[in-house]
Amino acid sequence: NHSITQSLNSPMISPLAQDHTIVYRSPDNDGIHCYSPGLACCPDGRLIATCDLGGTAVAQNPGPKYDRGERGWTWQGKIFTSDDGGNTWLNRANFPFMHARPFVTGNAIYVLGHAGDLMIVRSDDGGVTWSEPVALTEGQFWHQAPCNIHYANGYVYLVMERRITSNIQTWYVGELAPVLLRGSLETDLRERSNWTFASELSFRDALPQVETDPAIDYFGVPFYECPYPQGTKLAPGRNCAPIGWLETNVVQIHDPDHYWHDPSGHTFHLWMRAHTGGTGYAAVAKVIEQDDGIMTTMLEKAPSGKQMLYVPCPGGQMKFHVLYDDQSRMYWLLSSQATGSMTRTDRLPPDRYNLPNNERHRLQLHFSTNMIDWCFAGLVTMGPSPRQARHYASMVVDGDDLHILSRSGDERAANAHDGNMITFHSIRDFRALVY
Repeated sequence: NHSITQSLNSPMISPLAQDHTIVYRSPDNDGIHCYSPGLACCPDGRLIATCDLGGTAVAQNPGPKYDRGERGWTWQGKIFTSDDGGNTWLNRANFPFMHARPFVTGNAIYVLGHAGDLMIVRSDDGGVTWSEPVALTEGQFWHQAPCNIHYANGYVYLVMERRITSNIQTWYVGELAPVLLRGSLETDLRERSNWTFASELSFRDALPQVETDPAIDYFGVPFYECPYPQGTKLAPGRNCAPIGWLETNVVQIHDPDHYWHDPSGHTFHLWMRAHTGGTGYAAVAKVIEQDDGIMTTMLEKAPSGKQMLYVPCPGGQMKFHVLYDDQSRMYWLLSSQATGSMTRTDRLPPDRYNLPNNERHRLQLHFSTNMIDWCFAGLVTMGPSPRQARHYASMVVDGDDLHILSRSGDERAANAHDGNMITFHSIRDFRALVY
């Protein structure tokens, strides 16, 4: 911890946005944890921030429940607005679902997440008041941290993940299918009929024998033995689930010289956190829009014809956020920086959460012209110790600035995963970082 604190004060290290505003602080560090920061910017400059709360105190909350059949959901999600660039925030509303993100379509603002089924609320007055929650699906199991939003062809695109089988006995990321959702910008997106869902491809469907087929070798995937369906215990309190993908971003390739460019504008690439036990890679797939509007999900291929499941991605082992900036013509990547993933699992210090590759207290920023070759732009912010996380962040462009909302913790946080703050950071004139 001393060396980390020392590095923060070193003239050689200058985080881009170490200073921050606290959007929300937990009133109970052990019982109420802060998750799922989502961020949007309205045309008038108003910022919309969302998060959700978890933990034992939330689960036992005697307050009002939102009835979703067999399970009641507390109003655990929170919506905030800021009109001064993120310096101050107002809690405008709460909502009864999780893993939500805000996005803007014309004069409407939506927040979409899940309470098992997909759920959505809408505001028509700039985020001051919000509609009652509406379910877009029935009897399904969805997942997905708040990753990016993409606009193209008169539609908004985003990814939610659905668990399509129930065989894995631990963390189920091998059974998640990233589903690209397309919603018409000119319609009320609280109506299911105004959404189109892409076909489903789970990780185990894409690569069913990765853990057992001797022909799949040389790449060190998986890094640990993590047999299907139970995974393995590597050290006390440190388990590795069967490998998979999750927390998906959607991008389009704009460069006509790129191997994966689609001049028709109807191919969308899915960049996903790769749960392999290792670091430095993301999982990738693509969705092709057909003439009839049907969207089909499949793996991408290299020019050789070989299927590509993994691509280089700094911080691809944790939830990351990608956005494309039209002005710089760059993809910007906000991710967690790993520094000790090769430490033996049984020798990790107590304040390091879970596996060696699960470091969560250093946020980094990269840029790229092609989503494969990444240039380091800088360290965004870091916690003084591995316990004090800065991770699972979302970002938006606001003029010349890049705003960032982080799932964070201080010295009182329960651990690096279960933080006690949502913090707001800004990188001024971020395009000047390009070299």
